[in-house]
Amino acid sequence: MTTTPHSPAAPSPAPAAGIPEPAGGPVAELLWRAVSAGDEDAATEAVLAALDAGADPESLLLESVAPVQARVGREWAANRMTVAQEHAATAINDRVVAAVAHHPASRRRPDRGRITVACVNGEWHALPARLLAEVLRLRGWRVDFLGAQVPAPHLIAHLHLTGPDAVALSSSIPTRLPTAHATITACQAAGTPVLAGGAAFGPDGRYARLLGADAWAADARSAAARLTESPLAGGRAAAPVRQPADRLPHLADQEYTHVTRDAPRLVRDTLAGLESRIPAMRDYTDAQRRHTAEDIAHIVDFLATALYTGDPRLFTGFLTWTGGILAARGVPAATLCPALDRLAGLLGDFPRALATLDEARRALDTAFPPAPGAPEDTGP
Repeated sequence: MTTTPHSPAAPSPAPAAGIPEPAGGPVAELLWRAVSAGDEDAATEAVLAALDAGADPESLLLESVAPVQARVGREWAANRMTVAQEHAATAINDRVVAAVAHHPASRRRPDRGRITVACVNGEWHALPARLLAEVLRLRGWRVDFLGAQVPAPHLIAHLHLTGPDAVALSSSIPTRLPTAHATITACQAAGTPVLAGGAAFGPDGRYARLLGADAWAADARSAAARLTESPLAGGRAAAPVRQPADRLPHLADQEYTHVTRDAPRLVRDTLAGLESRIPAMRDYTDAQRRHTAEDIAHIVDFLATALYTGDPRLFTGFLTWTGGILAARGVPAATLCPALDRLAGLLGDFPRALATLDEARRALDTAFPPAPGAPEDTGP
């Protein structure tokens, strides 16, 4: 198996909530040129000049900054931007958001209520949540923005301390869905309703509904509108605590539990099996072996999450997205198949896992058919 390039964006096959497709426009183009060149001063000057000229702060954030960030992700996926460049561009965009937030045109006295905005623990994509926080402030909410990777106990302690009207919970990485479920349940038990958003919850919010969130929004504008239209269900009374199996009865088969518990062994045994099947891997450097193990760990994590949600599409989407990432780097997507075959051999007692692996294998074959004359993969 050839190692898969990784980036903070890599585990998320869909754009994060709050980051739409590019709308274009002169400010967005100026910002893109500055961000892609790593020029923080030019990026900040572009948005401040637009604000000084009378641009609407919310439109600037969502129609210039956000599309540029979406373009950063696409450029990385297409192998036209390195991980370091993507990190630098994201950091500059974060500074640009701060500059917009502190401009006099963005000042508004809070007159609506209080919202806590936080990312699920393990979620490091904070910019979508930051954009939402600034949009809510512009619309008159008092906002507590807690940033990336907020552990649930600390979030709940904050809710007890501040008593917000709602929590806006963000996640772009689907493998954080089990953690998001526990966080949603804990917030509701503390009497605070939850608005979920981000690519992790599905393009139509299917996983937000599955995990019991009080509401879901596709982007920052729709989230702000939903919070403004009417209070979220839940009120201030603590909700009864429900166990995951109450909402997800398929968890009773324990497949998710076993795959999660045995993940280190599955990664180790899959790597060993690939070395037996692909002799060239025996000559890998330590760094190559480490990266390959990380690739396999991502596959196992997404498989476990698909088992948790009961939705094989989550795993299939990740595999086909990863195949596209590999193809952009000149690596055949078929290099993923031996790992899937090896995992299937290790999980022979788990019918849902086998069905999910089989569906992903078929999806890869459909999305990336072998070139004419290419040798057929005969399996392990």
